[in-house]
Parts: sequence; structure tokens; C-alpha cells
Amino acid sequence: MYSRNHAIVSAVVALPVAVGAPPGHKIALWLAMVGIGVGIDADHFLVARLNRGDWKNVRRCLQEPSLLLRGQTSIFDWGDLWRDQRLLSHLLTGGILVGGIWPLHRYWAFGIAVTVYTHLVADLYSDMQTRAAYLAGET
Repeated sequence: MYSRNHAIVSAVVALPVAVGAPPGHKIALWLAMVGIGVGIDADHFLVARLNRGDWKNVRRCLQEPSLLLRGQTSIFDWGDLWRDQRLLSHLLTGGILVGGIWPLHRYWAFGIAVTVYTHLVADLYSDMQTRAAYLAGET
């Protein structure tokens, strides 16, 4: 799923969580949830680095930053990042974030857990749509 779609889904899901947040945390929590909902995809670059052995994908985005918004399909080459690796890295990253924040502020940890869960469900849904299009001969 593209970053813009993750931002929209995260913003919608974060709204009721942020409304229920303690006073003084509502806007900050909403912004954090939207940021994490999009930013968690940065782990793709580390996985691609582990698979490729170099930082070609990062260099590609540094040379042409518009790829991050407009050309996301051309950031990674075939074999740089597999779907199962992407989902596993999100689970690990989300677990570390939630576990690290839990002792400090449980409601924020809850919000981050909701964000990561939503991101994973959106990615799985997007993968299902891609597979269905492939099987139908649309790609």
C-alpha cells in the first residue's frame, strides 16, 4: 500500500484513539499515530539492505526524493524486499515500539499498537488485491 493511503487510514483510525487520550495528549498522539502509520515503512530500506548487500534503494531516493511520494513502485527492484519480510519487519518494529513505550505511557503504547495493527491489515489487504489482479491477468 502506498504512503498516502497509509496516511489516510492511519488518520482515520487514530481519530477515536486520540479523542480518548488524556488531556494534553490528543493532538500529539494523533500526529504520532499518523507518522508511525506511514514511517514504519522505513524498515523496508533496512530489509532491502540486508537482502542486496548495499544501500542502492536509499541512494535512489536521495537522488530523486519525489519517488517517496509519486514513484513508490520504482524504489525497490524485484527481490529487494519480499512480502513476508516486510510484514515480519513491521511486527518486530511495532513490538519494539510498543514494548519500549509501555512502561512510560500505556495509552500511547495502545495507540501505537493500533497503528501498527492497522498498517499490517492494510498491507495484507493490498497484497490480496495485488494477488487477485495478478490471477485475473490484470497485471
